[in-house]
Amino acid sequence: MANENQKQLQIEVPADEMQGRYANLAVITHSPNDFFLDMILMAPNTPKARVQSRIIMTPENAKQLLIALNENISRYEKTFGEITPRKPAGGAGQIMDFPLPKGQA
Repeated sequence: MANENQKQLQIEVPADEMQGRYANLAVITHSPNDFFLDMILMAPNTPKARVQSRIIMTPENAKQLLIALNENISRYEKTFGEITPRKPAGGAGQIMDFPLPKGQA
């Protein structure tokens, strides 16, 4: 039951954003005050990858996103089965390492 003090938020998606943007890689960096989520499209056999969208949020909002993702992944897996992550392209158990600047304020 919703709290009576809560107001319903109406979210509008502009027509040019309706299609969305596909990303197959996320790079996350942070400073003491902000988290930066770069959603990237990495195409095979190309030396460059392009940032499709950059989201900047507070640490508190980043934590709320983590909680929401965990809840939604759990619901997804109950419906469609467990998501099995593939091994990264860098080799068994390795994380792809890109020369990115470290989060600084």
